Amino acid sequence: MEFAMIETGWLSILPPLIAIVLALITKEVYSSLFIGLFSGMIIYTCFTGGNIVSATALTFDMMYSKIADNAYMIIFLALLWAVVLLVSKSGGSMAYGRWAGQKIKSKRAAAFATSLLGILIFIDDGFNCLTVGTVMRPITDRLKISREKLAYIIDATAAPVCIIAPVSSWAVAVASEVSDSTGFNVFLKTIPYNFYALMTILMVFLISFTGRDFGPMKKAEERVLKETSDEQGKTTADDTDGKVIDLVLPILVLIICAILGMAYVGGFFDGVSFSEAIGYNPTAGLSLGAFAGLMTAMLLYLPRKLMKPKEFIDCIVNGIGNIVPPMLILILSWTLGGVCRQLIGTGVFISGFVADANISLKLLPVLIFVIAALMSFSMGTSWGTFGILIPIVTMICEPESARMLLIPALGATLAGSVYGDHCSPISDTTILASTGADCKHIRHVETQLPYATLVAVICAIGYLIVGLTDSPWIAIIVGSILLTVAILLLSRSNKDLSFRIKDQSS
Repeated sequence: MEFAMIETGWLSILPPLIAIVLALITKEVYSSLFIGLFSGMIIYTCFTGGNIVSATALTFDMMYSKIADNAYMIIFLALLWAVVLLVSKSGGSMAYGRWAGQKIKSKRAAAFATSLLGILIFIDDGFNCLTVGTVMRPITDRLKISREKLAYIIDATAAPVCIIAPVSSWAVAVASEVSDSTGFNVFLKTIPYNFYALMTILMVFLISFTGRDFGPMKKAEERVLKETSDEQGKTTADDTDGKVIDLVLPILVLIICAILGMAYVGGFFDGVSFSEAIGYNPTAGLSLGAFAGLMTAMLLYLPRKLMKPKEFIDCIVNGIGNIVPPMLILILSWTLGGVCRQLIGTGVFISGFVADANISLKLLPVLIFVIAALMSFSMGTSWGTFGILIPIVTMICEPESARMLLIPALGATLAGSVYGDHCSPISDTTILASTGADCKHIRHVETQLPYATLVAVICAIGYLIVGLTDSPWIAIIVGSILLTVAILLLSRSNKDLSFRIKDQSS
């Protein structure tokens, strides 16, 4: 479907500005995005001699166009959530927890295993939070790791891992926001610039391995040492016939077949290079992988009567239903981006403004990081934040002088979006982490905020370094050193606090 672009001057920035301001005020992203995109369509029809009826019709034309362009992504996300719910329902998560409980005998091992499991379950953050919490909570309770620390480890290995994992719902969501067909390759290039995700993962392992804590988390760890196991909370066992393989095999098949699917769709087996093949139509390949995971679950569960055929189908339907809210955010943000790019010339205006204002391009990554962080924290959604900002950032970086900053700026957008989402009390991921750990939500927010903010400050320094050096590697090295030193200094008064007691079960 063809749309004719016109220049509307400063009015072109009103739609994204309206969406941002409304989202910050109302804390509700759906109506904010719709009002923003509809206002853009009204501006377009006013300049082209239309009316409210034509504006409404064009809105749904644009929405239809964007849904059609991203149909494979919708299919992938629907199939992925179906697999997620099936794996959880099968009892495989609880089976893994029982198996792990026999192997893990120390606090350090429990914290490390929780972190590792959080990284391994990278296909979706909601699945990550609930699965890791369900599996590891009995083990961490027994070894006297506080629920607050468990919630932090869960939260810190959910969105920060998903946002840099190529085979995840987040990867295709981000790739779909980039304006051209190379969106998936662009996403891969942003990974070294996503400092918040990388530094958060590093911090989780430093905290888990050393046992050093500070701030409210230190008090939570001290408190749990004085409590009995009953005060920490009782965990009921889920009496199922599930086995570890019921968790591992469907996900493993999904990942392997997704990679092979991307290569197949892109023509790798016909002589195309692997890097070109996986970037050709990645969501089509991911859909093949998700379908393979679904079929694996069916062959694994139904013959053993882990669930009846009707229960299996109900899980698929319910799983697909769970993807509707985030998918609606994506559709609205795709449409808003289309209105701004293809109709009212927002990119042309912003690019000209940036050039005339003589804003130092070296400051662009850190400014975008701060803006994205504030937006995401206020709205409680990283998807809504990068859905609004990515189209704007890509338009800012369209001129030749700023094109080299596109990847660092997108990396900063994703990093800031995840930081705000990570520590926002109204974020669904934060709420799911509290739920998975069975921790009081306000305690999780209070204990996590200093950890997340420390990483964010170091990331801001990293983006300043990127602006000066044009390289992510120097910033990563400097950030890693700063983070390690900061943890050692902040926790020096309680060295090895969490390892002072022996396994209470022995």
